Amino acid sequence: MNKTGNLFVVATPIGNLGDMVPRALQVLQQADWVAAEDTRHSGRLLAHFGIDTPMVPYHDHSDERQLVRILDLLEQGASVALISDAGTPLISDPGFRLVREARGRGATITPIPGPCAAIVALCAAGLPSDRFAFEGFLPAKSQQRRTALEALATAAHTLIFYEAPHRILATLQDMAELFGADREALLARELTKAHETLIFAPLQELVQRVREDANQQRGEIVLVVRGAPAQVAVDEAEQLRVLGLLMEELPLKQAAALAARITGGSKNVLYQQALSLKESR
Repeated sequence: MNKTGNLFVVATPIGNLGDMVPRALQVLQQADWVAAEDTRHSGRLLAHFGIDTPMVPYHDHSDERQLVRILDLLEQGASVALISDAGTPLISDPGFRLVREARGRGATITPIPGPCAAIVALCAAGLPSDRFAFEGFLPAKSQQRRTALEALATAAHTLIFYEAPHRILATLQDMAELFGADREALLARELTKAHETLIFAPLQELVQRVREDANQQRGEIVLVVRGAPAQVAVDEAEQLRVLGLLMEELPLKQAAALAARITGGSKNVLYQQALSLKESR
């Protein structure tokens, strides 16, 4: 691939168009092409700023021909600006495959920073931000979601999730049960938009607020959840110690089940940890 090909990864506003940064505007104006998650949606954004750069559709699940088309443009020396519908590409948005393939073929990758809903919500939460993890969207199916949450229940760092409005109540109910009803969290909805809502409360209170107010089950939602108390982290270490001892004498499933009974931990989480321990030995 010709080294002159440049893929710009451009963040765009998550709501308020006043958050569009000047450098992003300059790149979108000067690029040869804009690769957009949804060309109709992004067409309105570009029109608002008087930008007429031609667009090509791109999604990580696009037809392979779309990916190849953009790679060919880069190979020919074109500059391509990648944008998603809102926020920073690749953060629960398309772009991973394109960036990886373009880098592998020698293209220059240039990130243009700007809005990101996860970081905006974290800044407003007032929860520890020295260590945090962005978990994106949880699984849509109930059992898979609960398994994912069980694996995170003892994490000591702040957790950030995106969630669909039609699942927010069920997710909060699962979190209150598996993380603890008193665990603090921020529900951030429609960030930077006209109906922006920030509700900081224990998880059980958030369940009640969302159940009673249908408006909290609409729009784009970010959840920021406090990490587990220090004592929980200590308990996790004890669970791993017990699990390791039992694995020396028992099959994995039996070891996990017995360790859960002894320590009060989650059988599913301990089984996954047993698999990881086995692979590392």
